[in-house]
Amino acid sequence: MTSLQFDLGADASAPIDMLEQYFASHNWSFEREGDEEIVTTVKGSWSDYELRALWREDDRVLQFIALTGINATAARGVPETRANLYEALALINEQLWIGHFEQWSADGAILFRHAVLLDGPEDATLSMPQAHALVDAALDECERYYPVFQFVLWGGKTPREALAAAMVETEGEA
Repeated sequence: MTSLQFDLGADASAPIDMLEQYFASHNWSFEREGDEEIVTTVKGSWSDYELRALWREDDRVLQFIALTGINATAARGVPETRANLYEALALINEQLWIGHFEQWSADGAILFRHAVLLDGPEDATLSMPQAHALVDAALDECERYYPVFQFVLWGGKTPREALAAAMVETEGEA
């Protein structure tokens, strides 16, 4: 999704510091909340994705969240919508190797989330290639499955129909 505009051989840094370097190398504006959190917004082909990383020093876990911009509460007027959404989430999640999609109960937001355990004998660090892989995985999955959620929530398709329609690979150019 992005071109490599950074030195892949750069030394590893504290997780949030390395993500700051990664975001800055792509000229993405970001906000930091100390050493524990960083947030940026990235324009995708379907939506602007809010990327949020949270560092938990005690557990040495970096949690990475990509908010899709889809809010499922607006589509809850149809009784089967909630069941269809949960089925779609299950069908998608069983295909993923890392991370998962979920709906936050507080506000209905659909998001992609995964975590990285950075445990070792030294201070926990994140390398630039790891930062790149973390961000790319989240953005790639959001771009791949965004249409599924649209088809289920507003297109009237069943989860299986939505998944089949969204996974059609296009060839050539129009």
